[in-house]
Amino acid sequence: MKSSKSVFLLVALVCIALLGFAMYLQIVEEMQPCPLCVIQRYMFVLVAAFSLIAYFMPAPARRGSAGLGLLAALGGAGTAIWHLYVKAHPGVSCTTDPLETALNQLPTAKAFPQMFTADGFCSAPWPPVFGLQIPTWALIWFVLLGLVLLRQVFARQPRSPF
Repeated sequence: MKSSKSVFLLVALVCIALLGFAMYLQIVEEMQPCPLCVIQRYMFVLVAAFSLIAYFMPAPARRGSAGLGLLAALGGAGTAIWHLYVKAHPGVSCTTDPLETALNQLPTAKAFPQMFTADGFCSAPWPPVFGLQIPTWALIWFVLLGLVLLRQVFARQPRSPF
């Protein structure tokens, strides 16, 4: 892909597809999201939003939006790592705590409860998806998307003819 515009559009579409898959797992497979899952959803939304903003911006201004998307991807990766830690250490739990209460009081949780309400347990032993736990998949995608955005942050800008 030569155009950075198409790269940003691809990043946004990947995030939207991942959010759609999360909704499939929640509605069809009845896997209720925990607070850490919801935070990861927010981070995917932010990565998609900053990528779409970059898509519509002129070329010189895309770098800042790519940087903000990269920060969201790093935040999502950090959350996924913590989620994997919680799953590996069942004594650590994130349920029925202030995080869940705070997340469920956000305006987005009220407006879109199906997507942003945390009802599950972080340490729930859900079956693997394609051989990996869901937070592992989230971590992989955050790293891949973060690398793409990092490349866009440091991409060489074409010289202006003036």
